[in-house]
Amino acid sequence: MANLLGMVLFALAILISVSLHEAGHLLTAKAFGMKVTRYFVGFGPTLWSFRRGETEYGLKGIPLGGFCKIVGMTPQDDDIEPADQPRAMWRYPVWKRTIVMSAGSITHFGLALVAIWLAAMFMGLPNKALEGPVPAYVKVTNCVVTSETQRDCQAGDPVSPAKQAGLRDDDKILAINGTTVATNLDLIKQIRALPPGPATIRYERDGVTGEVHADLAAVQRRPLDNPQGDPTTVSALGVEIMALPPGVPMVVKYGPVDALGATTDYTGKLAVGTYESMKRIPQKVPALWTAITGGERAIDTPISVVGATRLGGEAVQHNAWELFVSLFIGLNFFIGVFNLLPLLPLDGGHIAISWFERVRSWLYARLRRPDPGRVDYLKLMPITYAVILIGGAFTLLTITADVVNPITIFSR
Repeated sequence: MANLLGMVLFALAILISVSLHEAGHLLTAKAFGMKVTRYFVGFGPTLWSFRRGETEYGLKGIPLGGFCKIVGMTPQDDDIEPADQPRAMWRYPVWKRTIVMSAGSITHFGLALVAIWLAAMFMGLPNKALEGPVPAYVKVTNCVVTSETQRDCQAGDPVSPAKQAGLRDDDKILAINGTTVATNLDLIKQIRALPPGPATIRYERDGVTGEVHADLAAVQRRPLDNPQGDPTTVSALGVEIMALPPGVPMVVKYGPVDALGATTDYTGKLAVGTYESMKRIPQKVPALWTAITGGERAIDTPISVVGATRLGGEAVQHNAWELFVSLFIGLNFFIGVFNLLPLLPLDGGHIAISWFERVRSWLYARLRRPDPGRVDYLKLMPITYAVILIGGAFTLLTITADVVNPITIFSR
């Protein structure tokens, strides 16, 4: 029941976000005097509507998105009444059209920023100590799982070599067989590079240096640089690495003023992460197909709104509201950036064409040549259809993967 409630809450949060996206277009268009005839939440058959002034507002039967009808978005719109021609959107200055078309993405960014600021005060943001290399502090496990499957210890699993050797939780590994270990990633790499069998481990505990002899176990693991690769036999010490030194909190809370700076810092990292994620999307398509056809679903593969909603339900089920809010922030930021890509039919495509027209007119004027006029959107329809087709296919692929082989956090 908690999972279902979480999914409903997350779906509602996304529906509200998209509705506010369209409201951004509506309010800015009206502010500039453009005519807006319809504003609806959802698609399909109309469930309820009312008219105020020249605009019809309403709710439709399929709660997936929404739309805002602005008269004359392109010069090729042929359903404009003669009296409305002066108020057609395409006749307005390019800067006004840019504001109207970008208002949806700005709304998503605004929602993300407010959510980050509130999270900084009431939930906390990731500790900045997470950003740099972390020394190799460890938690000792009770066993080692010899297969590549991630699971809890079961009867028959060999005892952890670290536990047998006498290592304890929060010990800091300093060296293995005389080779210095600087970070937790170094620890993994050095352990895996050794053959199974005896190894000398130098560690630090409560400021005192010690040394133990462990018998490294042989296990099956996938390559660190290729989580989808075939498992190979490597060594294991039987420890979990720690993301932070002992006693250092995972998250830090801020006061209202300090939260502004933390929000700016977090947003900058979110922007870089979003760019990197979008850049890797084409590379992840084969992994999505693998997940659909029976392979393991990699946790770093793209997800759809369906997948994000499922994760939202899982977060509520496990009382992980920080994850719920993080998903909301990340999805809003991603939608905001994606919608500004200079491709039709996205808002960014309309913005790009508007500025192309403006720059082209300026150049022709300097060359004393006649203004070439507006771009013919009809000639761009093949490209638009191609974008819709590719985007639709990718959306279908991610939704299918999220249904048949979803990403999970707490049950991995």
